[in-house]
Amino acid sequence: MLVSVALPVPLYRVFDYLPPAHSSSSNNAPLPPIGSRVQVSFGRQTLIGIVVAHINASDCPIDPSKLKPIKKVLDDEPLLDEPMLNLARWLARYYHYPLGDVLAVMLPTLIRQGKPLDLLIRHWRVLPNVTEDDFHSNAKKQKQQFAMLKLHGKNGASEDILLMEGMERPFLKRLEDNGLIEHYFEQKPAPLPVSLAKLPLDLNDEQQVAVQQIHHACEQNQYQGFLLNGVTGSGKTEVYLQAMQPVLEAGKQVLVLVPEIGLTPQTKARFASRFAANILLLHSGLNNSQRMQGWQDCRQGHAQIVIGTRSTLLYPFANLGLIIVDEAHDLSYKQQDTLRYQAADVALYRGYQLGIAVVLGTATPSLEQLKLVTDGKLTELQLTKRAGHATTANLQLVDARDKPTEYSQQPDGQPQNTGLTSDTINAIRQTLEAGEQVLVFLNRRGYAPVLLCGACGWQADCPRCEAHLTVHHSQLEQHKPSYLKCHHCDWQAHIPKACPDCGSQNIDPVGMGTTRLSESLHAIFSNPQTSKTTYPIIQIDRDTTRRKDSWEDIYRRINQGKPAILVGTQMVAKGHHFPNVTLVVLPNADRGFLSADFRSPEHTAQLIIQVAGRAGRGDKAGKVLIQTVQPDNPLLLKLVKDGYLAFAHQLLHERQVMGLPPYTHAALIRCEGKTSERTNQALKDALAILPTPNELAVLGPIDAPMHKKNSRYHAQILLLSKNRPHLHQILQQWWEQVLQLPSAKYLKLTLDIDPVGW
Repeated sequence: MLVSVALPVPLYRVFDYLPPAHSSSSNNAPLPPIGSRVQVSFGRQTLIGIVVAHINASDCPIDPSKLKPIKKVLDDEPLLDEPMLNLARWLARYYHYPLGDVLAVMLPTLIRQGKPLDLLIRHWRVLPNVTEDDFHSNAKKQKQQFAMLKLHGKNGASEDILLMEGMERPFLKRLEDNGLIEHYFEQKPAPLPVSLAKLPLDLNDEQQVAVQQIHHACEQNQYQGFLLNGVTGSGKTEVYLQAMQPVLEAGKQVLVLVPEIGLTPQTKARFASRFAANILLLHSGLNNSQRMQGWQDCRQGHAQIVIGTRSTLLYPFANLGLIIVDEAHDLSYKQQDTLRYQAADVALYRGYQLGIAVVLGTATPSLEQLKLVTDGKLTELQLTKRAGHATTANLQLVDARDKPTEYSQQPDGQPQNTGLTSDTINAIRQTLEAGEQVLVFLNRRGYAPVLLCGACGWQADCPRCEAHLTVHHSQLEQHKPSYLKCHHCDWQAHIPKACPDCGSQNIDPVGMGTTRLSESLHAIFSNPQTSKTTYPIIQIDRDTTRRKDSWEDIYRRINQGKPAILVGTQMVAKGHHFPNVTLVVLPNADRGFLSADFRSPEHTAQLIIQVAGRAGRGDKAGKVLIQTVQPDNPLLLKLVKDGYLAFAHQLLHERQVMGLPPYTHAALIRCEGKTSERTNQALKDALAILPTPNELAVLGPIDAPMHKKNSRYHAQILLLSKNRPHLHQILQQWWEQVLQLPSAKYLKLTLDIDPVGW
């Protein structure tokens, strides 16, 4: 017998090895279990791979005497069971990605590196007869940490609990080195059965129907996909909670996917207030040890409710009973590098594989999800009314063509255009005076998107990308450095004092970013010289939420309910509950409807509706002001007058007429290299070997939307087919040949199935 091993190498095959003891005189070598890790020689390297099959030596095309033996077996039991291996095979087959690399994506870093699985939990306790008198008088921090540990009694507490309470690992180690405390290991105990910590809320008729249908699917132990299509504020989370209850009480696990790391703390708080359960958070902010421990908790069944971002879907579970994908339309669920999977789609496949229910919850379903409903592949559950006494926010268009915009007086004495009309400013003022909060949405971080010379027209461009450098500057916080930054490759530069081309000092930031808008609103509403009552301006973007716990601090300020203006990017559009926000302002709603990307109107409408959904979520009515210089735009009028669903169905009809997804299936081949000529030549050579005849529509080779990025040139080919199996059949025989082309050497070629943009 031989062992087939999947290795993390970019080759579309597995590799056969002899059993580890085959090199000795024994002929009865034990075979490592399928799904376990093994250490093998690969060329001059030593790699960690996953055993995927045992085969007869007679089936091997190579003489077994020429094969290498496995160096070391790292696991006595399978690390991945058969369903997980089948999931990996499906991902490799559907996304045309090497099986070994798929498995590498599915495993945490430490497990890929061959580290042993740590099934024991470190505990700390105070040594007998040790008191605070044993500390030096100046060791105040050590005394404080010691006192916190002593509160846990003679058995102490686990390191995870102590760290959550604010203790620090270096101090624990120092106390141990000083002979004051000690650590010991214990097996993690099985979690207690899940119980209700708080009674469920009353459901309206629509919510009741949704919960009953999900319960029925769970009781039948069969796969069923649901689209929970509920307007913003309609109580989708309460439906999730009540749908989960019988699953958890039956001893099964529930996986809840969220699109952004910023949503995980508030989601955990909501779920923890309802259930006395072991809730696990998984996201990119965890270190490698925490990821490995979380992976183990899922696999061993210690985690009862798992809340995580898209990669959590690829974790193993002991007894998964329900998958919930919140904000299922969100683009964050599409992985944009390595294995380019769509998490919402993979969630449906995993539910089908395990025979469990999958709930896709959203207020703005994607066109692909709506077509799945039309095709009978998803069951739609509609929530058309907001929960409680909340009413749907009223959308109003503000014609900004002829109305002058307001100016603010900046600290340097110069007037600055706010980009907001007088009517909009007055509406903000009235809302604040009523004791309520305002959200101003602008999807551009930084101070300004362009630095421009007024004398010669020079613009500050990124030397490595086809993009302008964003101006980062703050007049209110002079201690913060001012600089130019590319948001694509992170290139940074100083802001020049004079134009590099003509020497003119007439260089100014042009356009509006969140920082500049915050300063303009600060000058009007937070300056005691211009306003009798001052109101805080809270900026919410990637720059202000970068620090640890910054999200929690912002949430705390907002949820105090005091009147304030929130200025945010799309981070504020996703599922946040701000009960005192009654006015939402969108100063620049036209950009998305004018883009060359055919998906842009769909994504823009989703963003508008999601942002609008932050208004009026409490007992007070909400209002949304959409500033536009194209108030007659038919798409915008359709969205405002008839709502998102009518808008989406109109787009679906247009896509069908034009032969675009979801009525056709797409594959995007990208090529990047040091020169534009080489990338285009490689794609031309690829098209030359494309199997013919075929029923594909082919576009390319053409330059990518961003032709130059990070000093590399990008080109692409788009393949469209009305028949999905035919497209995958073509790719199956063609893609590996493309990678072997001589002209593709030293270039990066990638294949993106179901791309979200081209």
